[in-house]
Amino acid sequence: MFNQSKIVGLPVSRIDGPLKVTGQAKYAAEHFEPGMLFGHVALATIACGRISYIYTGAAERLAGVIKIYTHENRPKLAYRDKKWKDEVALPGHPFRALESDRVLFDGQPVAFIIAETPEAARDAAVLIKVEYAIDEPHTDIIAEQHNSYEPPVARMKQFLPPPPRGDAENAFSAATYKISADYIIEGEHHNPMELFSTTVLFEQDGELTIHDKTQGSQNARDHVCGVFGLDPEKVVVKNSFVGGAFGQALRPKYNLVLAVMASLDLRRSIKVEMTRREMFYLTWRPSSIQAVSLAADKDGHLQSVMHHAVHATSRYEDYQENVANWSGLAYKCDNAKLSYEIVQLDMATPGDMRAPGAATGVTALETAMDELAYTVGIDPMELRIRNFAHRDQDKDKAITSKALHACYREGAARFGWAERSPQPRSMRDGHDLVGWGMAGGIWEAMMAPAEATVRLFADGRSVVSAAASDIGTGTYTILAQLAAEAFDTPINSVTVKIGVSSLPKTGVQGGSWTAASTGSAVQKAAKTVIKTLLGHARKMENSPLADASEEHVEIAEGRLVLESNHQAGIAVADIMEATGISSIEEHGKVGPDVLTMMKFAAYTHSAVFVEVKVDEDLNVVRVTRVVSAVAAGRILNPKTARSQILGGVVMGLGMALHEEAMIDNRTGRIMNHNLAEYHVPTHADIHDIDVIFVEEDDDKVSPIGVKGLGEIGIVGVAAAVSNAIFHATGKRVRHFPITIDKILESEVLQ
Repeated sequence: MFNQSKIVGLPVSRIDGPLKVTGQAKYAAEHFEPGMLFGHVALATIACGRISYIYTGAAERLAGVIKIYTHENRPKLAYRDKKWKDEVALPGHPFRALESDRVLFDGQPVAFIIAETPEAARDAAVLIKVEYAIDEPHTDIIAEQHNSYEPPVARMKQFLPPPPRGDAENAFSAATYKISADYIIEGEHHNPMELFSTTVLFEQDGELTIHDKTQGSQNARDHVCGVFGLDPEKVVVKNSFVGGAFGQALRPKYNLVLAVMASLDLRRSIKVEMTRREMFYLTWRPSSIQAVSLAADKDGHLQSVMHHAVHATSRYEDYQENVANWSGLAYKCDNAKLSYEIVQLDMATPGDMRAPGAATGVTALETAMDELAYTVGIDPMELRIRNFAHRDQDKDKAITSKALHACYREGAARFGWAERSPQPRSMRDGHDLVGWGMAGGIWEAMMAPAEATVRLFADGRSVVSAAASDIGTGTYTILAQLAAEAFDTPINSVTVKIGVSSLPKTGVQGGSWTAASTGSAVQKAAKTVIKTLLGHARKMENSPLADASEEHVEIAEGRLVLESNHQAGIAVADIMEATGISSIEEHGKVGPDVLTMMKFAAYTHSAVFVEVKVDEDLNVVRVTRVVSAVAAGRILNPKTARSQILGGVVMGLGMALHEEAMIDNRTGRIMNHNLAEYHVPTHADIHDIDVIFVEEDDDKVSPIGVKGLGEIGIVGVAAAVSNAIFHATGKRVRHFPITIDKILESEVLQ
């Protein structure tokens, strides 16, 4: 761990902020060179079937059109699935644009137009005529759930439900209090501000510089090299700035493959930018059906937990999430049975969307816990406290740290939970029914292998380099803070270079592990710089650091000094001058501590408190207050950290009340593929959101004590809103999003 913070832990403004607000930050679609061509995709208008005839003649004759690719003339690409699989690929057959005449989902690319202007490419797409042999689509998870199955190949071992413990069925039957209910969550679509785009800059020697919207430049590079058989040394992928992603950009999208394909075929630079409509066809949080059964004794202690989850996948890949397992580890219970299945639909493969699995599974669990609290007759927060788990029972491991009690305590105090009237429909504000609900949140605290280099110059400037991405989370800033603290310099003396595939290796940015992983690599590299500097200082004549050890020195005010006596030291510039160098660069490589994680499990935790006001006649719901108390280890930057939780809460409100993929199951088509009809929370929907970071010191989860924040902000929010609506109205709605019609159709529970 670092010593007492000098800049780490302070609410530093984003160092990339000025570039973004002045328009100087260039995103994937904003790179240009004279003579480049533009691509546009024509989309299928069916969800399932085959292309029986495609006519491109009129489009080809349009002025400015250079070439049109279809399944009939697409250049030969890699055949084996292995060549198409990226770093986070799924079991199955990865999607390949224009591979054949088969249509697998609504909005699938059926033609790719290259033209001299984006307008010409777009207009040509309208002129392409396609005739289909249409098959009956199956897109309704409720109708298809009987076809669900356990994935034959696990995407990740930790997604597999643990073996049953105890005897959950008999314990449920014998318990005094019990509830059993089904929870349905409709599919959601990622809607980041930046559209998916790829700009390929073609060099005549065959080298490619690719600007792509991605959460992993090296993953995108390796994918391209696999598909096209390219030399990785001749391909550079850059994603210096990413306008939001939320998991949608973890896997390379077809715009990348099509753009590179056309560039190599035509030996020209190519730009492809998707439309907002296309964004809805790419990936999505899958629809799900979850059956949760909970039982407790007269004191509210859990006697049985059973959770069965089914969610959608595509026909060609087995998308998998960790949905049910949270119910086995969130609360102490000796009898648990968890199961998980997927069901194929005629839709595009779902993908990771902020807190994948947890946002879904915890919504069902925490709503069920609220139902159990009312059944037993105790306060919903008290029920959770009585069943507090000090150990991960799924994995039978100790937990590195768990400050959830502090989340309950501080969140409840800030919210005023003690003033809550427990009876539903008992709190009012004029004509509005007032409801207070709460829920817990949990997410894995992970660390992935990562590398970074740090270069320190004699004048105190430093450069941090890693391939890591900044998808809006503040990666630039926290890496600069870590280097600035290590060298005791102002943050503006640090240059951060990230988002380029040729930089030191990191994984995709996702799972809330980037700060812990790349941040730890930066810390290690910086410490190695200091170690090297000390080695040079020891060799200097009459050096006051001749006998110093690396554990007992630091850089302070431009000097390498003893921690215990800053008078004993040498200026960094003098050390480098005496050595005949102008800078020192070192490499840091980190990964999970395997021995530690064999004994421990690590999680972030939260407690979410929500106030809603519901118009008694119209049943319009307003979320008027949210308090989110989070335990996430060391907080590197409270300002960017708070932003992450705020964003997560807003997405959670969307999950609770707004976001829903509306599918016409007769045709299998997405009907609300635009932001006019796909509802997301707007400014008018968002009121007071209060974020609390409770103190939590964790010396096992990562070398810098960081747990990650990107996911935990959304987990539990939808359940807390649902629970508040029940408290306000006495109506329990188990189908998300909770819309006015569902509240109207529900009866007040006695």
